Amino acid sequence: MGDVAKDLTAGTVGGAAQLITGHPFDTIKVKLQSQPTPLPGQLPKYSGAIDAVKQTIAAEGPRGLYKGMGAPLATVAAFNAVLFSVRGQMEAVLRSHPGAPLTISQQVVAGAGAGVAVSFLACPTELIKCRLQAQSALAGSGTATLAVKYGGPMDVARQVLRSEGGVKGLFKGLVPTMAREIPGNAAMFGVYEALKQYLAGGPDTSGLGRGSLIVAGGLAGASFWVMVYPTDVVKSVIQVDDYKSPKFSGSIDALRKIRATEGFRGLYKGFGPAMARSVPANAACFLAYEMTRSAMG
Repeated sequence: MGDVAKDLTAGTVGGAAQLITGHPFDTIKVKLQSQPTPLPGQLPKYSGAIDAVKQTIAAEGPRGLYKGMGAPLATVAAFNAVLFSVRGQMEAVLRSHPGAPLTISQQVVAGAGAGVAVSFLACPTELIKCRLQAQSALAGSGTATLAVKYGGPMDVARQVLRSEGGVKGLFKGLVPTMAREIPGNAAMFGVYEALKQYLAGGPDTSGLGRGSLIVAGGLAGASFWVMVYPTDVVKSVIQVDDYKSPKFSGSIDALRKIRATEGFRGLYKGFGPAMARSVPANAACFLAYEMTRSAMG
């Protein structure tokens, strides 16, 4: 079985583990990011992550925490196949000779290259997911954003294609998506390999146990969000912005307006749920990837 096929298969299994583990946290993150700024004297719809969880379950039941999972679940195979196979192919290119271990800086370059590739899959998937997750947060807020309710992932795609400029509409937010995926994946894969080598006491990490892989994967996932979280906030608000009456003209404009109205803290809305998600979700992803990859030889 070729290395690309092995990376494809193992990446798919890892992505599914990551999605199932982390999606409820991601739902809360997006709701906190996309809730409208309250008027003077008014309280925000959600006072924090725990309040968002309580209101979501009260209004939609536990299934509400998994809203929008259909889009990423449908594309998880393609997304993780690209992520891990491109990373694997870049590793092969960067090696001085077959089988040679890569330096940490080379792992960073491989992760960045994988980030470029997955951005084109992540952008439309994230747009659909964010629209579904955010619509309940924006409902009844008085904002025009997402005034039309979406029945599911395919309904979001149909409405965007029909009324938001065709295929181009599905790639709204591509620039901040790339600004998230490229440095984020560079940091994540670099930290992951650095921690594996540290825990193994050298470049040979083949003997690491599951516990070490869980620790390395969880902390690597956390490094992704520490690196790029403000960019993710900008991406989310742009992707749920109203097409006909947009509040933001682009990424820089969104960044400026968030800082002007909410201060520096506005760029870290939902950071708690994102970090709470990243550790278990990425621990599950990397563990599932490594175990599947090892089982295939």
